[in-house]
Amino acid sequence: MAGTKEIKTHIESVQETKKITNAMYLIASTKLQRARQELDNTRPYFKALRAEIKRIFRTVKDVDSRYFYPPEGESPLEGAYGCLVITADKGLAGAYNQNAIKEALKLLEQHPDTRLFVVGEYGRRFFASHGVPIQHSFLYTAQNPTMARAREISALLLDGFDRGELKKIFVVYTDMAGAMSYAAQCTRLLPFHRTHFADTAATERAVTEPFEFLPDVRSVLDSMIPSYVSGFIYSALIDSFCCEQDARMTAMDSANRNAEKLLGELSLQYNRVRQAAITQSITEVSAGAKAQRQKKES
Repeated sequence: MAGTKEIKTHIESVQETKKITNAMYLIASTKLQRARQELDNTRPYFKALRAEIKRIFRTVKDVDSRYFYPPEGESPLEGAYGCLVITADKGLAGAYNQNAIKEALKLLEQHPDTRLFVVGEYGRRFFASHGVPIQHSFLYTAQNPTMARAREISALLLDGFDRGELKKIFVVYTDMAGAMSYAAQCTRLLPFHRTHFADTAATERAVTEPFEFLPDVRSVLDSMIPSYVSGFIYSALIDSFCCEQDARMTAMDSANRNAEKLLGELSLQYNRVRQAAITQSITEVSAGAKAQRQKKES
């Protein structure tokens, strides 16, 4: 059985670890609030941009763009796919990273000729250690998602798509469905289906007068899509970052609760060992005193 010194050392070690996990919880909480605010500040612009693309399709029925499938439906696209995988730069976030990687591996299994574009040091190390080639790795983006970095990623993906090197582009990210729920998902980013912009909301303005597009509707649409793609990627980066911080908060809160439970058990064990040592000392003193009395009497 461990002595009081070993147990006390163990208690101090757990207390130091608890300080670290509690600090990480507070840091993750602050980052989560800031990221949510940034996401709320940028969403209105991209919602308005999406609404304008929808209005174009409601106004002009025969829109032809390389970013959309033909009106008659999806045709088989042979060739390499591009997949943007968004992970974190570090672990200690529960199953956040592993869930995103599982979605990417599913796509690789279905379409082996998929080129990976990885955000996050965790994902880069995982694919490198498993011998999975990476087309491009974006450093320092997971912990600092900005619109400039989203445009950088978007430009690289769109360049491969425009040159025909990538037939489809997917984004694997973690979506925060609610305040306490999130899930990794694989979403096809390009090409779009027209039905993606076909739904109309009651709050949208009705098209009462014909639009005039200069130089033509295809050029207008092609100039809007890169901004929309950049916005989608930025939203995915921020969304994933929020989920990462939420997952880290959950993991650190669980670690704090486990530390409290362990400290309680160690304190009880320490008190029992200490009491046993005191009892043993008293017993030895009593036995010694009794032996001395017997010696004097004899």
